[in-house]
Amino acid sequence: MKKILTFLIGGACLIGAWFFFQPGAEKKSVKIANMNWASAGLMANIDKIVLEKGFGFNVELIQADTVPAFTSMNEKGSPDIVPELWANSFITPLNKAIKEGRLHRLNKGPITGLGEGWWVTPAFRKKHPEIKTVMDLLKRPDLFPHPEDKSKGGFVTCPAGWACQLSNANLFRAFEMEKKGWKLIDPGSAAGLDGTIAKAAERNQNWVGYYWAPTAMIGKYNLVKLDWGIPFAGKENWDGCIAKPEKDCANPKPTAWITPAVNTVVTDKFMKNADKNLITYFEKRTYPGKVMNGMLVYMTENQADGSDAAIEFLKKHENVWTNWLPAETVSKIKKSL
Repeated sequence: MKKILTFLIGGACLIGAWFFFQPGAEKKSVKIANMNWASAGLMANIDKIVLEKGFGFNVELIQADTVPAFTSMNEKGSPDIVPELWANSFITPLNKAIKEGRLHRLNKGPITGLGEGWWVTPAFRKKHPEIKTVMDLLKRPDLFPHPEDKSKGGFVTCPAGWACQLSNANLFRAFEMEKKGWKLIDPGSAAGLDGTIAKAAERNQNWVGYYWAPTAMIGKYNLVKLDWGIPFAGKENWDGCIAKPEKDCANPKPTAWITPAVNTVVTDKFMKNADKNLITYFEKRTYPGKVMNGMLVYMTENQADGSDAAIEFLKKHENVWTNWLPAETVSKIKKSL
């Protein structure tokens, strides 16, 4: 009897092990690019929770930056997902990879209102509602006295070394701002740029300069993005001149800022492992700009990382994310929080 019992127990263990290690019994694994800025980190961590708790995936977050992440997923098929891919600088190879089926663009705008541009403080907009565009504003340098030369208007540009410094300097020339009474203000650093905004906003003073969204600064101080008042003058002008050093941009043409190409991109392998509801999640997963900016303020003020902020978002903004998923999946995620 002991031999028979031992045989039966051993057999049961072997059968259990056989079923456990079958590929179909294992959770599917996925790698998500966790970029080194706050909104992308938040999105990566929210996607992680949704995939793990809602769809049963094993998820690994991979620290990454834009170009290396795209290159790796295009050439090696990993990471599987880039939640917030700013693709203007490599839009041609991205489109080629999508056309050839290696990659898939599941969302063309994962956050509303995102992008770069020229912004003013709410106090300025309230005092001067007649100034609605950049073209209007260029006529009024007197409203933004330069700190070192009150006879000139001061435009706050990007710190040295940032790519946007080149673009702003070339737009300054394209709009002939020096002739119109303007001077550029170099804030010296990211902290310096933020400091000029905080000082002006907290004192209800006028401020104009470059910034981008989504960011905590936009959310905290409710900066207002100016319309340009002119159309985009084409990629040849932008890529071939505005985005280059001054020595390579002899004749910049006035233009609106280039529209950002920001996508959620996944590999073909992921597409083949994802069911219809998961694909629909990524297609619907668009964060309202005000909500995202508010979350970035939360992260800054509470020194919260992406994982902590993801829980806060899922608890605080059910009215947003529950519309992206089936009721059964929503229930699973809520129970896990």
